[in-house]
Amino acid sequence: MKYSPRIRLVSLFMLVLIFLLIIGQTAAINRKQGLAELQQRSQTDLNRYRLSLSQTLERYRNTPELLATHGDLIQVLQQPANLERRHSASLYLHRVNRILEASDVYLMNPDGTTIASSNESGPRSFLGRNFAFRPYFKMAMQGRSGAYSAVGTTSGKRGYYFSYPVQLVDSIIGVVVVKIDLNDIEEDWNDPMLDILVVDDDDVVFISTRKDWKFRLLKPLSQGDMQRIVGSLRYGSHPLKALGIIERKARGDGSALVTLLDAVQLDNPALDGAEPREYLLQDTYLEGYGLRLVSLAQTAGIRQSVWESVVLVASGYVALVLLGLFLLTRRRAQQERAEFKQQRTQALEENESRVRAIIDNTRAGLITMDRQGRIESFNPTAETLFGYQGAQIRGSYFSCLLSQPDRPLCWRHLVADDGQRPHELMLEATGVRQGGSVFPIELVIGQMQMGDQLRFIATVHDITERKESERQLKRAHGQLESRVKSRTADLTETNARLLTEIERHDRTRNELIQTAKLAVLGQLAAGINHELNQPLTAIRAYADNARAFMALGKQQTVETNLIEISALTERMAKIIHPLKEYARNSSGQPEPVCLKALRDGAMSILYGQLHKKGAEIEWPPQLERYYVLGDMVRLEQVLVNLIRNALQAMETQPEKQLQVRIELQEQQLLLALRDVGPGIPDADLDRVFEPFYTTKKSGQGLGLGLSISHRIIESLNGQLSAANHPQGGAVFTLTLPLCDAPQQSDLIK
Repeated sequence: MKYSPRIRLVSLFMLVLIFLLIIGQTAAINRKQGLAELQQRSQTDLNRYRLSLSQTLERYRNTPELLATHGDLIQVLQQPANLERRHSASLYLHRVNRILEASDVYLMNPDGTTIASSNESGPRSFLGRNFAFRPYFKMAMQGRSGAYSAVGTTSGKRGYYFSYPVQLVDSIIGVVVVKIDLNDIEEDWNDPMLDILVVDDDDVVFISTRKDWKFRLLKPLSQGDMQRIVGSLRYGSHPLKALGIIERKARGDGSALVTLLDAVQLDNPALDGAEPREYLLQDTYLEGYGLRLVSLAQTAGIRQSVWESVVLVASGYVALVLLGLFLLTRRRAQQERAEFKQQRTQALEENESRVRAIIDNTRAGLITMDRQGRIESFNPTAETLFGYQGAQIRGSYFSCLLSQPDRPLCWRHLVADDGQRPHELMLEATGVRQGGSVFPIELVIGQMQMGDQLRFIATVHDITERKESERQLKRAHGQLESRVKSRTADLTETNARLLTEIERHDRTRNELIQTAKLAVLGQLAAGINHELNQPLTAIRAYADNARAFMALGKQQTVETNLIEISALTERMAKIIHPLKEYARNSSGQPEPVCLKALRDGAMSILYGQLHKKGAEIEWPPQLERYYVLGDMVRLEQVLVNLIRNALQAMETQPEKQLQVRIELQEQQLLLALRDVGPGIPDADLDRVFEPFYTTKKSGQGLGLGLSISHRIIESLNGQLSAANHPQGGAVFTLTLPLCDAPQQSDLIK
């Protein structure tokens, strides 16, 4: 297609116009985005500087109020002529100033004269100086806390003043002032692309990261405001000149674009070569301090970014135009190539149609697969055999058409290395139709090369008729099923006998548990005998004495002896009662068990042994707060068994101590008992809970205690474990389900 010169001229004009529009839009969008990013970044920095200044000022804000309550300062104001008290107060303020790291701390009388100062001995001492003209003094004398920024009349340094009135009853007798130096804050603010200003209520720059901007005005002041500032000596002899803002454009987000000259050029108008700079201005107020933070971020980087973007877009546009021209020149060649390709594709499609007709009309099922065994095509015969449509089965693995036993052999053939795989695999298998029914097939899997890709083709024949001749094998299979049923009946009977044996085993285990408890009671008999002999001897003595006193007619003494006898019998009942509770069979029903009651029961049973062996048990405090879900009697039996084992393990130790610790883990409670014995051999840790396993001396046990305890805890949905402590001794840990403390109504039931 040819174009006339007029069309070419119009096209060139349109290209230039589009180029100018794209460049303009690119510049505008990039500047807008650059300003937005600069605004967000500088706002973040401004907030950070605001927080830094606020934290510094807040550190000293309440200090004057605290100092105003100090007794020494109040006494100095009451006795201003006492030089010793004034000197002592100055020393105190000096210590306070050193601790606070402030600039100065001083005390003024109601006339504004300084009578005590932290810099009393310094060359610029405030003593005797009058600061009644300062606004912070006037605010304090009005009963308010003062906050004021100014240049010191004595030091000539910038500072921030906090003041507070010193009151006695209802009258103000003086003012305490704390001055802080702001030079350190200014030195910490250092950002080459961002200038930070702190201005007062009159827009006078008090703090600046640019030295030549200090004591400049953001806006011109009226004559009255200027006289007021000069009269208060707020900024000393520093001249207050306006900052060279040439242009100011407000933006919708509260910020502004300002163009200003450097202060050097303002002070020297004759200088040439200095150009005004554009800044993004943002500000924020520091509530309660009369200060405003202003940030001035340079936009020079944005101009550079816009220029780079414009150059990049212009280059891209030119490249696209050149590419378009190149593509236009190739279009004719591509059209001719497309026509040739279309003719070739049509020939290939006709050839493929002939091949497809041959495949579709064959009587065998033909299935093609990719290298991973996924189905790619399914001829009509295969659809008839397996009941799937080609589109439905395409993409599925070929193994889904085979029964489970036949799949491994086919997969081994498909995934084998090319050099080890036979060219063809032939086998008899069982096919699986869509409905799940199976039928015998003869399967041949071959491989074919299509270009540089390897493919597989499976040929499937239905051999159901051939398998009809194998009915004799099915008859044999029926006989085998009969034998299986007979064997199943025998196994059922054997299983019933096994269940009976299990029940008998459970009864035997429960009898062993009770026997173990009675064995413990038998071993405790000696200790209980000693405990009962003492009250029996005392009862006999009290009874003999009562007979003698009765004969003498001393009824009061007889009654006293009878009361003692009653108390001794009650004590004997308390000694025997836990043993009866320990000996009885448990209910077997889980219920809330208090650890304090569990401890008291075990200690009542083991009291005699512990006293005889000189052993001590360290229990954790507040056991009454913890409840576990279990059986009181069975848990008591386990605890008694563990403590007795610990006592036997510590027989050779000079000090016999047993530590009990509690740990809570989610809905479980861990009760750990640690002794100071020799511990358990590492090789035996896995066998301690086996029946009849023991390391005790002959005659001290059968090795069933830990095995029974382990079964008891498992039956209560818990766990019992054994380990060695790193510092020596064995540790047995009971893990039990944790439960809430029962209500009073539950306890009554």
